[in-house]
Amino acid sequence: MERDGILIFHSIHRVMRAEKDLKSAGFDVRLLPVPRELSSDCGLSLAFCWGDWSRVRGELDAAGCSAEQAYRREGGEYVRVG
Repeated sequence: MERDGILIFHSIHRVMRAEKDLKSAGFDVRLLPVPRELSSDCGLSLAFCWGDWSRVRGELDAAGCSAEQAYRREGGEYVRVG
C-alpha cells in the first residue's frame, strides 16, 4: 500500500505520540523527515495511506493529537488538505 498522505505536527513529541496511537489502532504509518517542499519546525512527518484519511483523522481527534497540517501526494506534488 502506498503511503501518499503526510501529516505534520507541532513537535516531535506529538508526531511520535500520533505514530504510537495510529500503529496501536492498526494503521500502516511511518515516521519520515518532512519533505523538502514542505515546512515544519519539528522536522519529522508521519506518512500514511491516503485511503485511510478519514479514519486516521478520527483516531487522532479522539486521542487529542490532531495534526497541524495534512497533505496528499498527487503526482510529484504535495497538496494541502488540512
